[in-house]
Amino acid sequence: MLRIGAHKSSAGGYTTGVNEVHEIGGNCLQIFSSPPRNWKPGTPTDDDKKTFLDLRQQYDVDPVYFHASYMINLAGSPENREKSINALIAELRIASAFQVRGSVIHLGSFKNGKKEANEDGLLAEESEYEVLFDSIRQVLAETPNDTLFIIENMGMRKIGMSIEEIGFIVQNINSPRVRVCLDTCHLHAAGYDISTPKLLESFLDRFDKLVGLKLLELWHVNDSRDTFGALRDRHENIGEGSVGDGVFKALIANNRVNDRPFICEAPGFDGSGPDKENLDRFRAFSR
Repeated sequence: MLRIGAHKSSAGGYTTGVNEVHEIGGNCLQIFSSPPRNWKPGTPTDDDKKTFLDLRQQYDVDPVYFHASYMINLAGSPENREKSINALIAELRIASAFQVRGSVIHLGSFKNGKKEANEDGLLAEESEYEVLFDSIRQVLAETPNDTLFIIENMGMRKIGMSIEEIGFIVQNINSPRVRVCLDTCHLHAAGYDISTPKLLESFLDRFDKLVGLKLLELWHVNDSRDTFGALRDRHENIGEGSVGDGVFKALIANNRVNDRPFICEAPGFDGSGPDKENLDRFRAFSR
């Protein structure tokens, strides 16, 4: 069964997202565990957990992921790193209690990062990555083993822009809990063309060699407001942007990757986030 869902609101409690994604025809979900633009951790109760788990089972909404705060920077200043580490530790502990798979994370950026990636796809000197590695290892050491640390690829000059860089990070951390989320808008922005079945296969071969296809946890399916290779991360509703229908058709038809959940983060046709029209459009590509 295809797992197609959306990032929905958790304002008012985590069950809000379950209800909303069910209403638009989704069967998997991504939510924030706490407000995404401050450091205040979520404080769900045992009653919240029971209601959340019961409702997920009732509506068959599975899996569920958290998306980490946009303020996270695991390679930033000591103060920001400490706040980022603590926020992720708190989030992944909640994830374990609520049977959430893990957290999708923007890793951040280097203070002394380069404007262009080097020939190995890295945005900083290899020595600067040790700060990032230490941050990730600390998060993993202080969180339950049944949760995943999911690196999201980036569409701008942030850590994770290149597949080579993601592979470099994954290999150095060397933990089965570290996985990857690929976003179609971000791939488009970073110059990865997967618009035909052949091009997608070539990309997947490259990803498998550099990262490992078994580590691909989920897809974010979003169109883009910007041109190919623009290094700008601005999502658009599916079928309304420049990513092209070919990308979505190739993805949903590819048996190597279509068993992963597809989460939509589009702005929505009424501007209130991913909606039934976006999910229906994506699902229609399977016919």
